Amino acid sequence: MNGTIDPEHMRRRQLAGWHIVAVEWERETGEVEAAPPYELPQPTQREIHLALEEAPYGTHVAADCARLEDDPAEMQFLLSLMELIIQDISISKVAEELNRKGFRTRRGTEWGPVGVFNLLPRLIELTPKIFATEEWIERRKRFTPVY
Repeated sequence: MNGTIDPEHMRRRQLAGWHIVAVEWERETGEVEAAPPYELPQPTQREIHLALEEAPYGTHVAADCARLEDDPAEMQFLLSLMELIIQDISISKVAEELNRKGFRTRRGTEWGPVGVFNLLPRLIELTPKIFATEEWIERRKRFTPVY
């Protein structure tokens, strides 16, 4: 459609299920007017936070940067954490035992009760995956049954 935009024509098209895809503007002068520079919108604090969010514990960004894959060291930590939790050990003692085994946080510090507690939702999320591993099946055989 050339010329001006007719509001009535636009309304009829919208009622028929059409929607505008593009509008192109032309100017009939010999002058070339530079388009104003395009400025990228500034990200919000939430967008910045989401962009900087860490991969869920037990995973890391794959080499192709398009997906997450299991982090072997963190998965070993989670297996050990699961084993200690099932043995009904207090969170404080769990943190001590994990530190004694040489496990460290992503920042390289020792685990504390709060850090262990904060990982419990992630552990619950991964429980079906953990229970399906061969390693867990072997570890499970060492547990003493509780009656």
